[in-house]
Amino acid sequence: MDLLGSTSIVTVATCTLNQWALDFDGNLERILQSCQKAKEQGATYRLGPELEITGYGCEDHFLELDTILHSWQSMVELLCSTATENLLCDFGMPLLHKGCRYNCRILCFNHQILAIRPKNALADDGNYREPRYFTAFKGGSKPDSFSIPSWVLDELSSKGCENHPPHVPFGNVFLQTFDGVQVGCESCEELWTPKSPHIDMSLQSGVEIIGNGSGSHHNLRKLENRLELMMSATRKCGGLYLYSNQRGCDGAARLYFDGGAIIVCNGKLLAQAPQFSLEEVTVISATVDLDDVRSYRAHIPSFGVQAIREQSEDTGTHYTTVRVPQARILLPRGHARGVSDTIPLALSTPEEECCLGPACWLWDYLRRSGASGYLLPLSGGADSSAVATIVGAMCHLVYDEVTQKSNAEVFKDLKRICHISEEQQKSWKPSSPQEIANHILHTVFMGTENSSNVTTSRAKRLGAAIGSYHLTVPIDLMVKAVIQVFTITTKLTPHFQIHGGTMAEDLALQNIQARLRMVTAYLFAQLLPWTRSRKGFLLVLGSANVDEGLRGYMTKYDCSSADLNPIGAISKGDLKRMLAWAGDRYKHEVLKEIAGAPPTAELRPNASTKGEGGNDDAEHSQLDEDEMGMTYEELGWFGRLRKIGRCGPVSMYNKLVHIWKETCTPSEVGAKVKRFFYYYSVNRHKMCTLTPSYHAEANSPDDNRFDLRPFLYNTKWPRQFSTIDRMVQKDEEQLCK
Repeated sequence: MDLLGSTSIVTVATCTLNQWALDFDGNLERILQSCQKAKEQGATYRLGPELEITGYGCEDHFLELDTILHSWQSMVELLCSTATENLLCDFGMPLLHKGCRYNCRILCFNHQILAIRPKNALADDGNYREPRYFTAFKGGSKPDSFSIPSWVLDELSSKGCENHPPHVPFGNVFLQTFDGVQVGCESCEELWTPKSPHIDMSLQSGVEIIGNGSGSHHNLRKLENRLELMMSATRKCGGLYLYSNQRGCDGAARLYFDGGAIIVCNGKLLAQAPQFSLEEVTVISATVDLDDVRSYRAHIPSFGVQAIREQSEDTGTHYTTVRVPQARILLPRGHARGVSDTIPLALSTPEEECCLGPACWLWDYLRRSGASGYLLPLSGGADSSAVATIVGAMCHLVYDEVTQKSNAEVFKDLKRICHISEEQQKSWKPSSPQEIANHILHTVFMGTENSSNVTTSRAKRLGAAIGSYHLTVPIDLMVKAVIQVFTITTKLTPHFQIHGGTMAEDLALQNIQARLRMVTAYLFAQLLPWTRSRKGFLLVLGSANVDEGLRGYMTKYDCSSADLNPIGAISKGDLKRMLAWAGDRYKHEVLKEIAGAPPTAELRPNASTKGEGGNDDAEHSQLDEDEMGMTYEELGWFGRLRKIGRCGPVSMYNKLVHIWKETCTPSEVGAKVKRFFYYYSVNRHKMCTLTPSYHAEANSPDDNRFDLRPFLYNTKWPRQFSTIDRMVQKDEEQLCK
């Protein structure tokens, strides 16, 4: 290295990209934009997200050779583009090598692939099934040789990118540039493993820059954990760590990739991209003196001791140096760029996450689905009001992008969704988020004689505050018609229990109302654009929360059945806190009123009133928690212990008998646990038909995507419940001593 001609200072860039599964042309355009923006910020190294060329959510399309073919087509364009010249690029794409399919990082510089690093640790839990599509690389101490497809070499040559080597290193490798900088790779899951690659690369070879191309979805309270892993990694080992992530709903309907690109050095945060944004391409950069990394490591005695051991023993995974004399990334002497300062961490509150994450997800889904907006059955209760609030927040985000940030892409999508004519497009601009909502969100209160004036009023006031196109639709005629058909056929007329009927009659009458609301919702979703002299169709939004899904406290195929559900993996407690937060944020006072109201289905006559209809100004007497036989707080405990804690009935009792010891006796805890597991198992069939939901919490009961459990149970749980009974007896006896 020429000490007089260069410094130890480098500017690096990472990005968040709103990629879309199999949208190869769109993905390529966004990648090129990120490269150009990185160069404009003075960067000589650019990191991109995991599988950015294909989009992460291709799923079984990864098994098709077409996906590999189109990936190479995009790679040819990237190699030949001027946007990637003099820029060390780390791209993510799938590859075939010796009959195996790998999830790879492709390191390129000036029209050439320098090396390929396949992923070692594949994500295979929760929402992820990477081993279904890819092989985890377990190579030896020496890199393999990857043969570039001959047609790729021909294409490169025809486009003026001649002399590309026919073979490149493939395996556990890192780069050493002409100016002595060592650059390594991690891929998403590898950061979360007990012994991450950055540890081996740091100790074995002193790799200074490590880039993690990731496809990580949003989960409540997850960003802080993600960042802590990076801070901890560089705090212990030193180094400059870059994290890149996808943003948006890229095809896997339930996941939203929440961006949040990050640059960390020696345990300090240097740059952070927004977690929630409608921007398609976000690039952040930082300028770092790599001598600070070398000095930091050298002052840690344990780093030196362990580095010597790793360098002298062939233990674990061995990483090989690939020297690339054609690549230089350090800034020249005399540059005007200063070293980046540490910045404070920006974290969203859980209430913000509950609102803004699904809001961004809904915008992505809307603009890519071809729909003209959303239709929401709005009951005036907490759940449907939370969904309305989320769509309202989406409209605020869109309005800010259009009016404050002059985001041309968002404005283009908005005009297309709203079917603004070419003549109007020249002068039209939304005057408020409410104007956008009036185009996009249609809310329908579907009342019966069992509905109260209280909820009718709340739904109407909330619709007005958000700006939705709101309708109050009485469905009693439909309900009576269905009952009349039954009566004509059987000569019998069902009644509610309060009017002398049986439980079977009562449930049937409730379910008629619920299911007719679903039918009505889809009717209005198809025809409301027509009634407003507009084109297109509306997507129906559901509003069953995670607790109700887990308990099965819903009618199968009622208005909880929809096209999308923004809150299907969010607990009632988090939703109520979000409503209170949104009430302050958006100045909607009615949201605080809704958050404080007792949850009610309003499918039975109101027993608290004198008349049979129950349509007065009182709160309804049919309360959710009474009917479920458990509180929402208890459901939260059951859900977290069942999924996150991996508890069956017995282990759940063992934990709760201690957690609830101040408020419940062992026999009460045992009864609650058995009641939960009975209703969970008897209603499991409902979870198999849940509307695709935004994945926000790890206790989601989403069947066959995230929560892989049986469809049919022995609902008596004989061995489990008898064991609990014996434990209860023993615990009660112990209390009496």
